[in-house]
Amino acid sequence: MKLVIIGAGFGGLRLARKLRNKTGFDITLIDRFNYHQFQPLFYQVATAGLNGSDISFPLRKVFHGSKNVKYRMANVEQVLTGEQKVKTNIGDFEYDQLVIATGAGTNFFGNANMEKHAIPMKSTIEAIELRNRILQNFEKALTVTDPVELQRLLNIVIVGGGPTGVELSGAIADMKRFVLPKDYPELDFSKMNIYLLEGSAKTLGVMSEKSSEQSEKYLKRLGVTVKTNTLINDYNGQTAFMKDGSTIETGTLIWAAGIKGNVPAGIDPALIVRGDRIKVNRQCKIEGFENMYAIGDVAYMEEPAYPKGHPQVAPVAMQMADLLVNNLVRTEMKSGKQHIQEFEYYDKGSMATVGRNLAVVDVPKPKLHFGGLMAWFIWMFLHLMLILGVKNRFFVFMNWLYNYFTRDQNLRLIMKHK
Repeated sequence: MKLVIIGAGFGGLRLARKLRNKTGFDITLIDRFNYHQFQPLFYQVATAGLNGSDISFPLRKVFHGSKNVKYRMANVEQVLTGEQKVKTNIGDFEYDQLVIATGAGTNFFGNANMEKHAIPMKSTIEAIELRNRILQNFEKALTVTDPVELQRLLNIVIVGGGPTGVELSGAIADMKRFVLPKDYPELDFSKMNIYLLEGSAKTLGVMSEKSSEQSEKYLKRLGVTVKTNTLINDYNGQTAFMKDGSTIETGTLIWAAGIKGNVPAGIDPALIVRGDRIKVNRQCKIEGFENMYAIGDVAYMEEPAYPKGHPQVAPVAMQMADLLVNNLVRTEMKSGKQHIQEFEYYDKGSMATVGRNLAVVDVPKPKLHFGGLMAWFIWMFLHLMLILGVKNRFFVFMNWLYNYFTRDQNLRLIMKHK
């Protein structure tokens, strides 16, 4: 079976790893990066807590010793469904079975100004660019005499009160408390404002009521100005305009308010639903095809417990990959349709960290909630275990240990071409 997998995120990589060296499979894994990115820790790269290399793992190293997995670094240009080919910038790849695991990118909801001026954080590169922007603004603030421009450089706005926005807000608040006053003693950081804007009535809306309340309380304790029921209308690179008419002067607006699926060209628009997700059945098959699948953030599947689709989180992608492994093996062995399984998502829980010793954890079965230090330790342990590679885990753990005892993120490097 010629199996082509597009995307080496949590779903695509897990699928390829579980099928490596299995008889009957010739696998080609295509991704535009030559490394797997651990997205839950992008915010720590952006706030100088971790190196980009600590959360990125070379794909070719993953498949050392694999006899049936080929990796190709390429940009997918189009899926030619009629010819059963994937067209890329380095050539075409034929397939018997195709799995689209392209994940999701930033959704600016059609706001061109926001796309031009706001800073997204959906890749290691974007996280490093965000770190550059934050540190460059403080360097610039040392030379500014205009009070309005100075305030603009000191203000940071994060749009979106989900896990990414909450975690980023808390990490920047920790920088403001423990690190920045030492780095920039000439600046008055009592004037620095961190705003978290959320359009709904609460932060962490996908988690329990208790987690939402605790996260907002923790953020306020850290000095973050949390504005719920606040919708942003526009941003010109200097001023953020709210729908209620209010404004915030800021040179750093971080967009964490929405994502959309990375759908490759060639997929019938009739199969694409809200949020740019591809409609699939309970076997992860794209509707109307017997040999094309979509998994993870780019897939839209309805099941009784999730009539509006699954949350776009890593566990969904990994569980879909596990299902697909079993079904593809059965398909290759021709063991009959009666053995093909249907997907049912098992929610093991959700979590978010807010700051030093502060986190929230929800477990659905049995229904449990943790907050504070205990939740923070749970969050750290589980994230550490999910990182690929012993070396990466070691460096992440050592950085966390160093940061905890010194209260110092030691990776405040501005890395740019010019």
